[in-house]
Amino acid sequence: MPSIQPVVMCVMKHLPKVPEKKLKLVMADKDLYKACAVEVKRQIWQDNQALFGDEVSPLLKQYILEKENILFSNDISVLHNFFSLSPKTRRQGEVVQKLTQMIGKNVKLYDMVLQFLRTLFLRTRNVHYCTLRAELLMSLHDLEISEICTVDPCHKFTWCLDACIREKFVDNKRARELQGFLDGVKKGQEQVLGDLSMILCDPFAINTLALSTIRHLQDLVGQDTLPRESPDLLLLLRMLSLGQGAWDMIDSQVFKEPKMEVELITKFLPMLMSFVVDDHTFNVDQKLPSEEKGPIPYPSTIPEAFTKFLQENRIACEIGLYYILHITKQRNKNAFLRLLPALVETFSDLAFSDIFLHLLTGNLTLLGDEFALEEFCTSLFDGFFLTACSRKENVHRHVLRLLLHLHHKVAPAKLESLQKALEPTKQSGEAVKELYNQLTEKLELRKPSPAEVTETPSMELPLPTVPTPASR
Repeated sequence: MPSIQPVVMCVMKHLPKVPEKKLKLVMADKDLYKACAVEVKRQIWQDNQALFGDEVSPLLKQYILEKENILFSNDISVLHNFFSLSPKTRRQGEVVQKLTQMIGKNVKLYDMVLQFLRTLFLRTRNVHYCTLRAELLMSLHDLEISEICTVDPCHKFTWCLDACIREKFVDNKRARELQGFLDGVKKGQEQVLGDLSMILCDPFAINTLALSTIRHLQDLVGQDTLPRESPDLLLLLRMLSLGQGAWDMIDSQVFKEPKMEVELITKFLPMLMSFVVDDHTFNVDQKLPSEEKGPIPYPSTIPEAFTKFLQENRIACEIGLYYILHITKQRNKNAFLRLLPALVETFSDLAFSDIFLHLLTGNLTLLGDEFALEEFCTSLFDGFFLTACSRKENVHRHVLRLLLHLHHKVAPAKLESLQKALEPTKQSGEAVKELYNQLTEKLELRKPSPAEVTETPSMELPLPTVPTPASR
């Protein structure tokens, strides 16, 4: 009887354990299943992984789509980017909140969601699943769901890392705490490294670790200290290495921390520090009185070893890319143009990944005036972006995003050649075609009308018009 159905549903909602027979009746009737409370559904889901998977799957797809929409947003800004939202704000998002409600205090359902996330991460290599793994745990932490937080061995580590992500920096105190968790993994419990590596593979964690690494390297230059002498820096590298090795570890089921390559510490990082020194030297030189110096050009070459590291070493590549983002944010055009050629070939094409290109396009808005210069545009577009546009649609999209934002700064002749080079092909996706059409419309609006072009401007100054008495 439909009239008493709400009463029955309310009673079932408050039963700690609904009899299995009744749960089967609810499951068999689509309308009843739809109408029953989430408290009842949890009892159904915990013994029906496939059904639970059907409920969770659309939410996971929505989550990935939301992340990609932010990365490809037409609003390009150095202040408001993918990493701008605080961790607490991010986990107020619809998907995280719905999943949190679906899980409640049910450890079995929580484990199922984690298994879905691991499987999807393995299948797609999409790092946004790692973000969701951390956000879900911290959402349960916010609600003080101790039934789950106390049994997840990653809880305290994730909580500490969450605080670092909020500050976008790993300070000394938290570094010690994080190191304690990693060192505390006991023999026979190494499997936890798989989950810790997934937490560290979250782009928000990688961003925090990489930014902290760049800051540490700058501090070491001022202290005349080598990277191998800094325990804090070595810990950051250890965590970066663990995060970047997450997919391999979960795929192989070999739960061991990746070995750190000695040359990363003894050769690559000192090389980056030498770039910082080059900048300081050049800047000081520019401030000296002109009679005391000849014109010293900015170093234009890069060591071959630097390019090789970016191609062959994942951690070196990640840190190198963040250093390039750092100098771009500082509006350091000379350093940017010097290092840009090294980005054409990088480890796993990391320089053409969405997260890096999203951040780079945002930072390039600070160098807006340089887009009027032929040399700058040729280096950036012909030397970097266009080398990958034809084979990577995401790069095509990011270039069009950038031009939509900065087209008015680019010299007309260069803009025309870029418009031709970026014209979509038959194989191009709808997103590229849409962006290209938006750019074409903007450029059409900027073109002077035929009347303005053909009319010869008068050399005489116009006489001021004097109103006649009749017109008053």
